Amino acid sequence: MKPCEVSWFSALCDDDYEFLGVPDPSLRASYEHCRNIVLTAEKGGFDNILLPSGYTLGIDTVAFAAAIAPQLKRMRLLVAVRCGEVWPPQLARQLATLDRMLEGRLTINIISSEMPGEVLASAPRYGRTVEIMKLLKASLNGERLKLEGQHYRFDLDPPGIRTVSGRCPPLYFGGLSEDAREAAAEAADVYLMWPDRMDEVKSIIADMTARAARRGRTLKFGYRVHVIVRETEAEARAAARRLLSRLDDGAGEAIRKRSLDHASVGVRRQAEIREAADDEGFAEENLWTGIGRARSGCGAAIVGNPDQVLKKLNAYRALGIEAFILSGYPHAAECDLFARHVLPRLDHGPLNQAG
Repeated sequence: MKPCEVSWFSALCDDDYEFLGVPDPSLRASYEHCRNIVLTAEKGGFDNILLPSGYTLGIDTVAFAAAIAPQLKRMRLLVAVRCGEVWPPQLARQLATLDRMLEGRLTINIISSEMPGEVLASAPRYGRTVEIMKLLKASLNGERLKLEGQHYRFDLDPPGIRTVSGRCPPLYFGGLSEDAREAAAEAADVYLMWPDRMDEVKSIIADMTARAARRGRTLKFGYRVHVIVRETEAEARAAARRLLSRLDDGAGEAIRKRSLDHASVGVRRQAEIREAADDEGFAEENLWTGIGRARSGCGAAIVGNPDQVLKKLNAYRALGIEAFILSGYPHAAECDLFARHVLPRLDHGPLNQAG
């Protein structure tokens, strides 16, 4: 199998707990706390780290990335961009500047968001997202921005500042709806999935490969999932139970609904997997759905001893997954555990530019 990119996650969106659903002031999103997670991941040997973005939930991603970039020596940053909140030429300059600060180690997570306060139907929202991806690629490739779209009309030179490579960094993008899949096939480089059963992961990869091929394109595939790894399976399962031990179902539902994407197709799919799981919350071997009880979006974790977690990750790799975005609670502590128990046994490295 090809080497895989292994990324961690920094909780910019106020999503860090010792006990899921129970706020802890020491784990609130702040520059200091999120910086600690990033530096723990760099020290642990991770290839990349996702800096998420949420208008109502967290601190600003681009500003945080600019602050942390000079402190990193080798790790990439995967900077999330909410398309409803950006003006493409300005964003291109910001991203090119970040890439320079990182000496060419920037990657971009495109989120098809609405403007804060806006309600936009799925088709035009994803249509706008495709236009933004195409505009970013043109501007960061040093090409003239020339577009007569439904949402943007541009005919201007690219910004003067260029990325280190002179090319647009890889665009990571996810979504399960028909509109999201078509948008990814049209303009993304890395298609991201949330946790699902193995047969469904295989089906999604086949579908997205075919959609991209119809456009003369190829995609790489990434998988966003939590992990709980301990020296024994019994200890890992006990850690999962402890994580939920103080969760109030009402509080969990409130947390889920705080997210602006809580009604999306992808979020509904996470709920379906959780509802079909066994009495302990396992949807299949080592895939535990308990986290979704108090989290919108990525709602499952790989739970087990180091051998089991490694086996599960390699099973995804065998299906075609080339990039993992992992996380766990508390994020810095679980990052260290994964870095010691599993990461050295994975053949990993930064993901090459997608075709």
